[in-house]
Amino acid sequence: MSLRLQYTGSVFRREISRIIQRPIYRTSLMVLPALSLVFFVVLFDKGVAHDLPIAIVDNDHTPLSRQITSMIDATPSAQVAYSIQSTTEGEELIRKGLIQAFVLIPHSFEKEILSNRPIHLESYINGTNITVNGLLSKDIQTVAATFSAGIQLQLLESKEIPHQPILSQLMPIRFDKHVLFNPYLNYAYYLLPAFLPMMLVIFIMVTTIYAIGSELRYASAVEWLTTANNSIGIALIGKLLPITATFILNTLLMFFLLFEVIGIPLNGNFLVLFLGTLLLLLSYQSIAIMLVALLANLRLALSIGGGYTVLAFSFSGFTFPTLAMWTPIQWGSHLFPFSYYTELTIDQLMRNAPYNYSLSDLGMLGIFVVLPLLWLPRLKQICHDERYWRKI
Repeated sequence: MSLRLQYTGSVFRREISRIIQRPIYRTSLMVLPALSLVFFVVLFDKGVAHDLPIAIVDNDHTPLSRQITSMIDATPSAQVAYSIQSTTEGEELIRKGLIQAFVLIPHSFEKEILSNRPIHLESYINGTNITVNGLLSKDIQTVAATFSAGIQLQLLESKEIPHQPILSQLMPIRFDKHVLFNPYLNYAYYLLPAFLPMMLVIFIMVTTIYAIGSELRYASAVEWLTTANNSIGIALIGKLLPITATFILNTLLMFFLLFEVIGIPLNGNFLVLFLGTLLLLLSYQSIAIMLVALLANLRLALSIGGGYTVLAFSFSGFTFPTLAMWTPIQWGSHLFPFSYYTELTIDQLMRNAPYNYSLSDLGMLGIFVVLPLLWLPRLKQICHDERYWRKI
């Protein structure tokens, strides 16, 4: 046991020396992961989009048209930034990116309302951004419904109809909406728990592939194994230990940013969440080992490893529900450790699910850690085979 620790320590010290001597290695391990975490936290600092610029085409210029304009401007998502004269001008402003929508108030708006005749309020919203479209559509429709109900209330009260029957007539059905797990509708609460771990797995995949693949690229694999007494297990433990330790520190930084800086509430079990994150990192390191062993080419392994890691986000269900995907694509989502991690994160971070709900996800992550290690004999073989050395 003491000899194994001694050899592991020798490989560890050798790897620390390689990290210090190689700027690209040092940067991808120590600088870029932390910078990416901070970048996304700053990017989503607002959480919810507010005061999106819109324009108003007021063809009526009456007290009621000005009132509904003020109501739209008072909504959380919209800010009336322009008063324009035509829809053509509004379309041009949208094309230039100066506004996200414009609302057309027609001629005789007040006259038709006071005459108790229907009138159309038109909105034109930039549909290229689904988030913007949804926020503005919801708020403008809410204003239109509230404004219409207020007008009807005033008209009926002018006829001396009692207040309570009027409300029953205007709102025969009351709708109560309860948003579960993210009642703030905060995009930071929703996206950052996915984006930040994704950044970590991208960098741990690339860094691990580089750490192992560069031994082949620079024909130092035999020296690496010799330092480990020709044991591929000891060689990998000593090599990956500084990488894993650094990313554990990055994981703690990630949790600090999520819970203390952004203020995302932790509703579940932190230990389960931390264990899941650790298994996620180890699983991608194992896959990196497999890719280097399988491909025996640093550049190709980096390309495929990076593509595989990034593709996982599309299959995770954060941007598009997995259950709504084509059935074979749903099956494909099980090929990515990140898919199981997202389920675990949602359960422990938002749903306050009992820890046993996440045991299956932890188990699957553990399988991803173990299975790629079956390629260790192949990795040892190519380390001794000169045909795989110095490949670009």
